[in-house]
Amino acid sequence: QVQLVESGGGSVQTGGSLRLSCAVSGSTVSRYSMAWFRQAPGKEREGVARIRRDGEINYADALKGRLTISKDNAKNTLDLQMSSLKPEDTAMYFCAASGGLVYTFREEFYTDWGQGTQVTVSS
Repeated sequence: QVQLVESGGGSVQTGGSLRLSCAVSGSTVSRYSMAWFRQAPGKEREGVARIRRDGEINYADALKGRLTISKDNAKNTLDLQMSSLKPEDTAMYFCAASGGLVYTFREEFYTDWGQGTQVTVSS
């Protein structure tokens, strides 16, 4: 089990960029498959990017080209660089971890979750 703490959220204007970070404690980030999810008000939580334990990366189709997920082994963090932000990207962003090789955004495959960081994009 690991502890996850997200940071980096905030308020930006349309077209802006943000870099989210998820600090991992209790183990090393390299041992885990990890993902970023988001939940907008009144909507279900959805996966946006994942990086598998072996390094394979996947993005939600609608967000490809605007996101970059990465692990920083030196800092023991999971990061998400977001660019060309739109008002519809407004949501609470969560990081999640799994000790296995996860091939999906299905939430039941992720065992550990952070509390989230809020991203608000204004027009």
